[in-house]
Parts: sequence; structure tokens; C-alpha cells
Amino acid sequence: MALSKQKKSDIVSEVSNLLAHSKLTVIAKYKGTPVKAMQQLRKQASENQTQVMVIKNRLVKKAIEQSPTFKDIDASILQGQLLYAFSAEDEVAPAQSLANFAKQEPQIEFVGALTAGGQLLAPQDVSALAQLPSKDQLRGILAGTIAAPLSSFVSVMSGNVRGVLNVLNARAEQL
Repeated sequence: MALSKQKKSDIVSEVSNLLAHSKLTVIAKYKGTPVKAMQQLRKQASENQTQVMVIKNRLVKKAIEQSPTFKDIDASILQGQLLYAFSAEDEVAPAQSLANFAKQEPQIEFVGALTAGGQLLAPQDVSALAQLPSKDQLRGILAGTIAAPLSSFVSVMSGNVRGVLNVLNARAEQL
């Protein structure tokens, strides 16, 4: 079904807005992926604050050309059946969502990514980003690191009190 000029213009403005607010936009090939699997990908990605869209490459190229941040990017990689994963919340969430999904659907293949700073990342860089822990995981690691010395201190202090109580109990039994 052909899109009207107004519809195309709306899509270009939506993509421009998504690119402007996204911390990372991952581009991947999806040729051969069943519709049901794509619906599952969209659902899983939305749980990670990631929006997955299939957009005509021509419209994405227009959005890139209109953006002052991305206008110098080589858009020649935008060929074939591509999907775009946007996230305004987390820098690694789109890469992680697609990488996790690619374990079930191996035909998903990274093409590259656009950073918020207007840099084009290579597919191997996107794969490396997908291996990084998410913000929530990093927060958990940080909380554990901060709590570890406190719990050690509490253990040491309770050990001293326990020792004094044992000595008092032993002395009381002798009397």
C-alpha cells in the first residue's frame, strides 16, 4: 500500500523526533523473521523502554538529512529490510534487546547504530555494547559494593559482642 505525501511527512518527522531524543538507535536486518516473532520482539523491547519500528529506509534517510546532528552520517548502510530500535532511557537497552532476541531468531543481524552525539557505530561495536550491563544492573552492583564494607563492619562488631557474652556466660557457669 502506497503512503500519501502527508503520511510520509508525518513518518519523517516522527523518526526525526525519535532520533533527536534517542540515546542509541540500533539498526538491524530482520529478513526472514516471522511476523509473530517481530510482535514478540516489540513486546520484549517495550519492557526495556525500547521502541522497535520497521520504517522505509528512504524515509529514515530523509530524517537523517534533516537532522543537524546526523546530517554528516553515511547513510549507505541503510539497505535491505531493516528495523530500528530507539531508546531515550538507556544507552545499551536497544542493543541488549536485539541481541537477546537474536539468540532465538538468528536471522536478526546488527547493521550499526547511531549515538545521541551523531556517531555511527559498526556492527561489532553494537555487539560489544549489548554485552555491557544495563543501568539497573550497574546500580545493583554499585549498591552491593557500597554495602559490602558496612556488612563486614557489622559482622566484626557483632563478633566482639558475641565474644564478650561467651566469656560472661562461661564465668557465670563457673560460679
